[in-house]
Amino acid sequence: MLTTLLLMAVPTLLFRVLGAVGVTRFATWRVSAAHGLAFMLLMTGASHFAPDSVTVMPTHADSLAMLPSWIPFPDFTIYFSGALEWLGALGLVITRTRTLAGIGLAILFVFLLPVNIYAYVNDIQFNGEPPTPLWFRIPEQFVYLAIALWAALGLEPLRRVLTRLRPATPAVSR
Repeated sequence: MLTTLLLMAVPTLLFRVLGAVGVTRFATWRVSAAHGLAFMLLMTGASHFAPDSVTVMPTHADSLAMLPSWIPFPDFTIYFSGALEWLGALGLVITRTRTLAGIGLAILFVFLLPVNIYAYVNDIQFNGEPPTPLWFRIPEQFVYLAIALWAALGLEPLRRVLTRLRPATPAVSR
C-alpha cells in the first residue's frame, strides 16, 4: 500500500539531502519534490509496459485489468498513459518544461482517480495484491496532484486564492 508513496518520498528526501550538501539543483524542497515525483512516475510508467513474466512490479496486464470495460482501445490506453507518465517525469526535471509538465500531470492524476476507484470497487488485484483501500488511495492521489501543481506553480497562486478568501478586517474607528 505504501510502495508508490515511498517511490516518491524516499527520492525526494535523498534529493533534498543532496541539496543540503551542496548540489545546487536540489537546493529547494520544491525542486527535490518535482524530481521525487518524476522518479515515481518513471517506475509506475514502466509497469504499463512490463510483460506478465515480470514479478517484481505490476504489469501491463495488471493495469489493463483496472480499466472499466467502457474505455475504448484498452491496450493503447495503458501504453499511452504510461508514455504520458514518462513524458511528465521528463518534463518535471527540465526546468523550462516543469510548469507545463506539472499542470499536465495534475490533469492526468484527476483522470486516473476514477480508474483507481473502479479497481477498488471491483476488487481488482494489482500485482497479486488486493486493491489499495480508498481511504488511502484517494488522499494519496491528491498528494501527487498537489506536488505536481506545486512543482508547476509554486505556492504563490495558492497564497493569492487564500488572500481573496480571507475576510477583510474592518477598519478600527476611534
